[in-house]
Amino acid sequence: MYQQTLYAIHDDHLKRKDVKNDNKHKKFKYGYNLDLDCVIISKDGTLGEIYEIQNLRVGLPLVPKDVNGQELKKEEQVFTKTLKPTSLEKIKTVYDFKLLPEDTRERYYDYIDGEYNKRNDGDWFMCNGTPTYITGSHYMYLNWTKIDVGSPDFRQANRIFYYFWEACKADPRSYGMCYLKNRRSGFSFMGSSETVDQATVTRDARFGILSKSGSDAKKMFTDKVVPISTNYPFFFKPIQDGMERPKTELSYKTPSRRLTRSTVNEASGDEQKGLDTTIDWKNTGDNSYDGEKLRLLVHDESGKWEKPDNILNNWRVTKTCLRLGAKIVGKCMMGSTSNALDKGGDNFKKLYYDSKVTKRNRNGQTASGLYSLFIPMEWNYEGFIDKYGFPVFDTPEKPIEGIDGELIYIGVIEHWENEADGLKGNNDALNEFYRQFPRYEKHAFRDEIARSLFNLNKIYEQVDFNEEMTMNGYVTRGSFNWKNGVKDSTVEFHPNKTGRFKLSWIPPVELQNNIIVQNGIKYPGNKDLGAFGCDSYDISGTVDGGGSNGALHGLTTFSMLADVPSSQFFLEYVARPQTAEIFFEDVLMAIIFYGMPILAENNKPRLLYHIKRRGYRGYSMNRPDKARSKLSVTEKELGGIPNSSEDIRQAHAAAIESYIEDHVGLKDNGECGKMYFQRTLEDWAKFDINKRTKFDASISSGLAIMACQRHLYASKTAREVKKIDFGFSRYNNSGSNSKIIQ
Repeated sequence: MYQQTLYAIHDDHLKRKDVKNDNKHKKFKYGYNLDLDCVIISKDGTLGEIYEIQNLRVGLPLVPKDVNGQELKKEEQVFTKTLKPTSLEKIKTVYDFKLLPEDTRERYYDYIDGEYNKRNDGDWFMCNGTPTYITGSHYMYLNWTKIDVGSPDFRQANRIFYYFWEACKADPRSYGMCYLKNRRSGFSFMGSSETVDQATVTRDARFGILSKSGSDAKKMFTDKVVPISTNYPFFFKPIQDGMERPKTELSYKTPSRRLTRSTVNEASGDEQKGLDTTIDWKNTGDNSYDGEKLRLLVHDESGKWEKPDNILNNWRVTKTCLRLGAKIVGKCMMGSTSNALDKGGDNFKKLYYDSKVTKRNRNGQTASGLYSLFIPMEWNYEGFIDKYGFPVFDTPEKPIEGIDGELIYIGVIEHWENEADGLKGNNDALNEFYRQFPRYEKHAFRDEIARSLFNLNKIYEQVDFNEEMTMNGYVTRGSFNWKNGVKDSTVEFHPNKTGRFKLSWIPPVELQNNIIVQNGIKYPGNKDLGAFGCDSYDISGTVDGGGSNGALHGLTTFSMLADVPSSQFFLEYVARPQTAEIFFEDVLMAIIFYGMPILAENNKPRLLYHIKRRGYRGYSMNRPDKARSKLSVTEKELGGIPNSSEDIRQAHAAAIESYIEDHVGLKDNGECGKMYFQRTLEDWAKFDINKRTKFDASISSGLAIMACQRHLYASKTAREVKKIDFGFSRYNNSGSNSKIIQ
């Protein structure tokens, strides 16, 4: 049974007295509410349920007493468009409407006023027994936007999308959204609808469009924005300046305004104050819209900007178009699927992860200023949406009526898996399918097989398995500490959500802190059960606060013991504590707790000196490719292995490659590997042997593999067979006389 994780609904706050009182007097304001830590998108002063959408809390209005469709049977409660009266079909402008008799106009004032209310405040309707709220922007998209197939369908995925987008508009800390989408999700039309909706009610503003190329931006403008504007009803449509179907700029002369008895009788449009609002598009480039002031920027296909264009550079420029000083005066609606990483996908990936709402600066803003949203493909896949707008996740026992009237016999998850299984013989096609229709964020950013040094297919199989298992019980996060704070005593592990260590196996008590002391030197007692690899650093901090992470990995050897997993990574540590000394102590506690040796790079020797000074030189492995007699003085003193040798680099990469082939991804028996550390898997997928310093997790994990397979690297001296002359002569005894053999 599919369990959705796209959003969660909270209503505990509704029991609070202060919330009840504010609802009674309609005191809740549109925008960010610090007390409840949510963005309120209600415009009627009330607060109802709070939707938590990927960590962004969005407050909806209270359910009103009267909801559209409540008189219908539950199974008949679906979204239906509000049709324009047929008698108004021929009315093209407000001036045509003014020419109608007064008693005729009187019949339509309430209808027009109702449409303005829905446009501004949103609307409620009953959906299969549940009161359902849609925002004003969503209503305009559903009811008044013409798309390539006619009118849009109501989909629950789009309902969540518009809640999130409305929160981005309401939140004064946000520059907008960065939407990671799947193909054919309707984003281009939704962006176009939003542009026209805002532009037709805004004075003295500019609205911009960018896409992966200038021609794509132009096509969006001419094929989507202009037709949507043209098909608006007369009471929403301002007077347009210039051509009816322009190619480069859409200019509005007079605004669309709420039609009442008084406004209809006001002066003609020529005497009204001009709207002076434009919508245009720009060619793709790093400096597009540089120096402009924008009310809204629609950034379509932003994950497909290929070199020399760079979406990161462009966003740094266009971000300034949306603010005046510290005040945000415009918003960006950005959305895209992702290209392969070297074709623009990597830059979009960085922008997307810089937009996570859980990572804010002291001003309350994300690194990019945007808020990231990902809606999995199963929520928005054509042919698997029922008539209530919900996806059919699981294969139903009986066919379900779809939103298009067709019957749905199979669940979207099963269908997607069948599609993926059919492409498993073609890795590039499979990864393209994952990028176009991602179920997880990691699917969306899959790279091309040819770019990876290792078997990317196996790595992604493992990533998918880990995602589907949701990692419950597989990985524990926590910290190591000395018992009672006494160093060099007993190490203890304590689970906590902010710990730097991730563990997938903890040894039984009898194997913990297993130390052997010989000649005053401490040695690991479990050296035959596994080993650690470490990529260290020596400098606590850098001027700009950067620097690579320290990384530590633990791996078991082949084992027949019931309590010890065989050939499994059991520990991942990728972090950069405030000081190098904290990192050194973390490493020391880990190797003591597990009682296993460590193979570390010795070109950064401070860690190895730290281990030696504390009396644990026996834990530091010597480089396995040389006999002790061949080691340098420093290598004999500290242990470790250099990273400068080309042979070592090749052996290191080969070790990871071999491990992936044998222990990662799906096996012949249908089981999956037990490599549960996603960050390391992602590091392997991107590993570049010519730029090793960027891949801390790959360096340390590879050293752990080499440490566990140290017998493979032991130097083998060729045996020299010497002939020994004992002084005995040999004779040929054939014939009558013996002859000495020379």
